[in-house]
Amino acid sequence: MTVMRVAVTGAGMCSAAGHSRAEAAAFFMRSASPFCASAAFGVPGYAVCPAGPPGEDGLGADAAAERLRSWRRRVYLSRGGRFAVAAALRAAADAGFSPERPLPPETPLVAALGPTLDVAGEPGLAAAPQPEAGGGGEPADAVAPGLGALWLLRWLPNTACAALNELLRLHGEALTVNAACASATQALGLAFRRVALGEAERVLVMAGDSRLSAHGLLGYGKARALCRRDAATAERGPLPFDAGGDGFAPGEGGAAFVLERLDAARARGARVLAEITGYGATCDGGALTAPDASGRFAERAVRAALAQAGWRPGDVDWIAAHGTGTPLNDPMEAALLARIFGDGPAVMALKSWLGHTSAACGALELACVLAAWEAGRMPPLRNASDVLRDDVRFVRAPGPFPGPAGLVESFGFGGQNAALALRLGEVAA
Repeated sequence: MTVMRVAVTGAGMCSAAGHSRAEAAAFFMRSASPFCASAAFGVPGYAVCPAGPPGEDGLGADAAAERLRSWRRRVYLSRGGRFAVAAALRAAADAGFSPERPLPPETPLVAALGPTLDVAGEPGLAAAPQPEAGGGGEPADAVAPGLGALWLLRWLPNTACAALNELLRLHGEALTVNAACASATQALGLAFRRVALGEAERVLVMAGDSRLSAHGLLGYGKARALCRRDAATAERGPLPFDAGGDGFAPGEGGAAFVLERLDAARARGARVLAEITGYGATCDGGALTAPDASGRFAERAVRAALAQAGWRPGDVDWIAAHGTGTPLNDPMEAALLARIFGDGPAVMALKSWLGHTSAACGALELACVLAAWEAGRMPPLRNASDVLRDDVRFVRAPGPFPGPAGLVESFGFGGQNAALALRLGEVAA
């Protein structure tokens, strides 16, 4: 079987780091913290990382944001769905497609979207009286007269796909992935396979999520998964790979990419941002939330990505680690990194800058890696005062990339593990 080489030719984003690679690169050079107190979202006591000032839509200010804001059906998109769609519009434009030269209509779409946790966000829903048990409840209009006719679209996982397909007039396969915090990396991996195996010339991938609502924060807070911060310390944010890490800081945002056959990209004169070279995914098959402490199944995912890329561990220059700041993930992942790579590659933990964007994290962190690569500067690990291991080369201070070959790692609830191998920049023929 002929395996095609797969290029990344367009990227878009919505995040606390900015809404373009140039904005993200500038963000990583500033010392200002993007984190704030969760009281702004109705639940005090935690640090959060919104994509924009609380109360605003966080979409940025460009043609993609305005196109989405002016779309009359935008109300049916969840907040995370809006981030994904705006990022996808940016990615298509970044790849050289436009209304005058649109993406081919047969282009498939693979999306990673998180659940909508803001029950109070739909007027009339949270306060709606419930029909009496035993059947014979009142008609819906009588039970919840203030509820929008199509409110459920905000809860359906494929609504963002439907929205983007309408906006871009796409008619190919539309797949929505939800694999917890590994969702975006798995979506990228599935799209990579479709192109590599010749099933599609190009695929559009998008991811988006937001857990910044009272319901979302209460859920994770009760699970004791969040880093505890009061108003005075919220700007510190989480502590990935630090002995003081006590939980993650929820973030929000989205990212999207155009993946296409390298030969097709070159034939149309497209700029190549990176080449995806390998992908691996596994599941722990254990606890519903905690990762397997041994990391053996996460290791299989990483080694599968390396094997498909044809790389040895020593060939890897950098790693964008999952690095949540939780006492369960970080020791497991740090031990995995030491076991496979030793102190060879430079390890970044971008959640120390972006918060944990859940289903979108792998894609958003890849977008930020591309921004940092173009700027020639690796973002250091924020708040690293007492790192968990000395035998892993965590990026402690700003510095250049040691080389283009790297991995994005994502590990999620339910034991979902995924890793993507990439070579950044223009690639050799």
